[in-house]
Amino acid sequence: MGGLAAKRRRNIWIGVALTLALLLGAVAGVVIALKPWTEEFRHGGLKIAAPPAPVKPIPQVAPAPSNASAPTTAGIAAALAPAVANPDLGGFAGEVTDAASATVLWSATSDKPMIPSSTAKVLTTAAALLTLPSDHRVSTHVVTGSAPNELVLVGGGDPTLTAQPDGNGYYPNGPRLSDLVAQIRSSGHAVDTIVVDTSAYAGAPMAPGWDPVDIGEGSIAPMEPVMLDGGRLDPLVEYSPRTPTPALATGQRLAVELGLDPAKVRIGNAAADATEIASVQSAPLRDRLRDTMVHSDNVLAEAIGREIAVASGNEPSFTGAVAALETALGKAGFDITGLSMRDASGLSTEDRVPPRLLDKIIATAAKPSGASAVQPSNTMARPETDRIAVTLAPMLDDLPIAGATGSLISRYVTQNRGGAGWVRAKTGTLSVASTLVGYVLDSDGRVLTFALMSNDRPPELSRPALDAIAGTLRNCGCS
Repeated sequence: MGGLAAKRRRNIWIGVALTLALLLGAVAGVVIALKPWTEEFRHGGLKIAAPPAPVKPIPQVAPAPSNASAPTTAGIAAALAPAVANPDLGGFAGEVTDAASATVLWSATSDKPMIPSSTAKVLTTAAALLTLPSDHRVSTHVVTGSAPNELVLVGGGDPTLTAQPDGNGYYPNGPRLSDLVAQIRSSGHAVDTIVVDTSAYAGAPMAPGWDPVDIGEGSIAPMEPVMLDGGRLDPLVEYSPRTPTPALATGQRLAVELGLDPAKVRIGNAAADATEIASVQSAPLRDRLRDTMVHSDNVLAEAIGREIAVASGNEPSFTGAVAALETALGKAGFDITGLSMRDASGLSTEDRVPPRLLDKIIATAAKPSGASAVQPSNTMARPETDRIAVTLAPMLDDLPIAGATGSLISRYVTQNRGGAGWVRAKTGTLSVASTLVGYVLDSDGRVLTFALMSNDRPPELSRPALDAIAGTLRNCGCS
């Protein structure tokens, strides 16, 4: 048995050896067959497949068809009847317009001045587009002080400066404090004291109808002409608590970055003949308007309001900004009857705007050629109204998308889902008011604009009720 077992083991080893030899021979054959200059050799024996056939992109987003059936007033009224009867709307007013024909299809006390909340930013954005070039920028300067070794940080009205180490602050493409620091150091100018000049703004830093509690709750900062990340204490958090002294805080941070004592920073004025040492610029106006609308940024809206005021020759204050807005809109042919504003952001509970005005602005923007929602007066020819429509058109792209972006990202998700992705609108929310102003493509392919304003109901009730109205317009075949 032992000899037989040994013989079997020898046979097994002979078999294994033969198998290995055959495998080695096969590998050798492959190695010999694959020449070093061949593609197969360089890719381990794998052959390179032919490139796939080119794929032609097919756009899936198309303009609203020009031959879409026009909705009727009767069809819209019947479709909206259940939604607008919702008691959760409280004190309600609104208007719906067919953008193509500039025809008001439905209205409910649309001349009544209502609390707009943040839909007031529609007014500010429109006035900015009508007054300023889209690439307009605001500068922040550092100049020599009145005493040796003193520098003055001169605010120009830009709240988007950031001190984030990587330069990526709350506002995309915002200017960097580190750039000011680098320019100061490269200038060779000796410095031991920082002064902050806030004279670019006039008037009170808080508007009538603002609640100081909103500083700590992150909705606003006192309006001063230089801030870091809109005055946020946590630069990357939208509703971070804000500093009550944004300009002084910016000067103190500049001092720290320069290795100076922040306790020596004070508010003061630059001399008229001061020499510039450093400067940075904001992002273009078009980018700042987008951030204002998408994220409903109150500080940014107020800063842009003052930007409009300066360009219009008005005082850079709340009063001057409101005057500039009214002038720009009135000059463009909009009926501003009933408009009464205390700020440019809509945060004030004393603001009043009729839905008619907000709807007309969006309807004009949605009609970039041909007949405009602004009717030409005796002194305004049709080409001028068309120019206004084209000027306002970019604001349509700045509106949040239902269930997808900005202040609408969490709405139309669990309720009113039929409007998700279709409704584009500026939101507005205060404890006493909820509003929704924008446009939607109805199921026939027609662009409908709307201004929907609810007062005297808590937001948790009124916002879903407003969303239901806009969602109804999306799913309405009302021709």
